[in-house]
Amino acid sequence: MKNATLRQLKTFETVARHLSYSRAAEELHLTQPAVSLQVKQLEEHAGLPLFEQLGKKIYLTAAGVEMLRHGRMIIQQFRETEDAMAQLKGVSGGRLNVAVISAGDYFFPRLLAEFQRRNDNVCLNLTVHNREELLRSLRDNQTDLAVMVRPPEDGDMINRSFAPHPYVIVAAPQHPLAGKKSIPMTRLMREPFIVRERGSDTWNSMRESFGDHLSNLNVAMEIKSFETIKQAVIAGMGVSFLSVHTISLELQVGNLVVLDVQGFPAMLDWYVVHRRNKELPPVAVAFKNFLMSDGAALLETLTRFKLPS
Repeated sequence: MKNATLRQLKTFETVARHLSYSRAAEELHLTQPAVSLQVKQLEEHAGLPLFEQLGKKIYLTAAGVEMLRHGRMIIQQFRETEDAMAQLKGVSGGRLNVAVISAGDYFFPRLLAEFQRRNDNVCLNLTVHNREELLRSLRDNQTDLAVMVRPPEDGDMINRSFAPHPYVIVAAPQHPLAGKKSIPMTRLMREPFIVRERGSDTWNSMRESFGDHLSNLNVAMEIKSFETIKQAVIAGMGVSFLSVHTISLELQVGNLVVLDVQGFPAMLDWYVVHRRNKELPPVAVAFKNFLMSDGAALLETLTRFKLPS
């Protein structure tokens, strides 16, 4: 094992976490053959197979389980070394590890760009996850900070609200309800809805917002992609429940309109979350303070959506 590399260990850990070469390749921004090669080279160093394939799925072998346990400890040691060096550097020159829920990737890079503009030489590491992956990333110490809508009810976590997160009902501009005032919920229930998949963060927000009306919802399609949902709504296939922060561009160019539905916008919040016992490096503390002080105003500017008074 003396010739194994950290890159090989990180690649193996990513495949082991997903039990999928393709999903690991997507996360690592590599081709699938490149990922397979890294794992194969590590197996050659170990002298044992680390994965076995049964049907269409792959599983860790006994050697793979041990490699994963020791590999994670090694990777963690490197992270702690990086954190120690970053703390010595302070904010300037520090490395910010932050993860965001998938709905946030429509605006979050612009917040990061503004933070980077104010703080020279900050190195950024941004990952985008669904809620389950985001929580796992926090618990496994893969990230310093997480930005999400629904923080965990966990005593091991600290969460702080930094900005409102409005959800609205959107439709194509030519929809019969476009321009109508104070649309009753009973009327809305007759419309076909195009929604995120059950269990997603957006679905859970919708369930919370609709309450007892959810059982009456006319779900026409469940789709995993925000972009596909938006295109389906633009094409006139139905209406949808979406975060304002995922549709700002479509609203600005007039491809989508917000329906004036009674009880909407549904107001949730954006939270910044971290482990309670995590010793945040100075750059992470600075970014958390940046979100708390300027996050709400910047989001309103970026999305150009004025909350009703």
